[in-house]
Amino acid sequence: MSDIPDPVAAIDLLGNAKVLCIGDLMLDCFVAGDVERISPEAPIPIFRISGETKMLGGAGNVARNLSALGASTEFIAAIGDDEAAADVKELFRSAPAITPHLLLDKDRSTSIKTRFVAAHQQMMRADRETVLPLSPEKQQEVLGLAKEAMKSCGVVILSDYGKGVLTPSGVEDLIAAATKAGRPVIVDPKGDNFTRYRGASLITPNLRELAAATRMPVSSDEEIASAACTIIASCGVDAVLVTRSADGMTLVRSSAKKTPDHFAGEAREVFDVSGAGDTAVATLAAAVAVGVDLSDAAQLANAAAGISVGKAGTAVVHASELLGALRHQDLLSGDAKIVSLAEALERVNLWHSKDLKVGFTNGCFDLLHPGHISLLDQAKAACDRLIVGLNSDSSTARLKGKSRPVQGESARETVLASLASVDLVVVFSEDTPIRMIEAIRPDVLVKGADYRLDEVVGGDVVKGYGGRVLLAEIETGHSTTSTIAKMAK
Repeated sequence: MSDIPDPVAAIDLLGNAKVLCIGDLMLDCFVAGDVERISPEAPIPIFRISGETKMLGGAGNVARNLSALGASTEFIAAIGDDEAAADVKELFRSAPAITPHLLLDKDRSTSIKTRFVAAHQQMMRADRETVLPLSPEKQQEVLGLAKEAMKSCGVVILSDYGKGVLTPSGVEDLIAAATKAGRPVIVDPKGDNFTRYRGASLITPNLRELAAATRMPVSSDEEIASAACTIIASCGVDAVLVTRSADGMTLVRSSAKKTPDHFAGEAREVFDVSGAGDTAVATLAAAVAVGVDLSDAAQLANAAAGISVGKAGTAVVHASELLGALRHQDLLSGDAKIVSLAEALERVNLWHSKDLKVGFTNGCFDLLHPGHISLLDQAKAACDRLIVGLNSDSSTARLKGKSRPVQGESARETVLASLASVDLVVVFSEDTPIRMIEAIRPDVLVKGADYRLDEVVGGDVVKGYGGRVLLAEIETGHSTTSTIAKMAK
């Protein structure tokens, strides 16, 4: 039994996790552009490129997700002698929590997946790769690196994309070494023959993979549990965690005393399922590495996957987002609304992709009163999603005096996030929110009518790209300063 009381408490420990990840590394390229006409040469769209983003993919995306959770990763993979390998190395240099061990294999090319995206929809994916088993010499090199890394890592991930890094004999040797070292092995499988993972602690097939491996129906909870039990019996693994897309996950363990755990899917908008499995495996492994009970670890993985599918591309999930998701029932989902600017920008991109109008307002909101509520209600009426920029304690003191704020920023952001009219709360430490406005680029900027249009910070920026500045009507007789003055009498 774990000494950790619940999954929420476990999130604080994920930063202590150290994980060994071995598998097929890829370079994920996202080419953004527009399609406005059909080619006169053939009945195909003309894709006009506007930008390109590169990130670690495949097993590399597992490592990225581990880093986002605060965990440290020893990473082993193979690369070719090519330009993509240089890009991969540069990406690793910007991820200090990942220690890469990249084997140069001149017989292969570094795998590249290029996705062409227009209007936030994938139009095509082009793959460039070599599917080739590692030579016996390279396999021994992987094994040697893995044995050394196991000395300091709490769990081993085998991220199998079927490109040849994890050969049947190599997997057998790695699992044997991990067993000898007392390290659990989590496998993200590939193919329909799971016997090659015999001796693993847990494997994480999706429904399609489970059905293919067992040739059994997987339409109901009972059928899924039965198929998972077949895998446990025939493949000699301790547990199976079945990822079920929008329907959540099912955890089945080998112990006869353990009944299956069914975790319902998170009620989120599904935007892109790319990389959700990597997110789930990373979260599960990080939790197991710090001693979280397997059932609680699976609950964390399920919550993380639910967040991941609401993001564009192979996006990562941060520990703060995971904490918010698990506390979504508290204070009207307030914790889930309190985010960093980087997290807010991810949400804004998703909202804009769905043609939702984003609004922004800001202030100290020290003692929330009817005037504040009126302002926020008017702001929300002018948009689909409202972001509130909140002055930090230090900036409030500079603006309002040393006796302010009366309530700290943690209390103020919690109260704001409890309001139905507020969708996100982001704290800023500067005297003005101009940097935040420039980054978010809201469609509507809202301030009270006690300002003139030319006095609204960021108004010229918003109007410059076609946005709108709204001056909300003021509820007379209400102000924080006057309220504090009355309390002092």
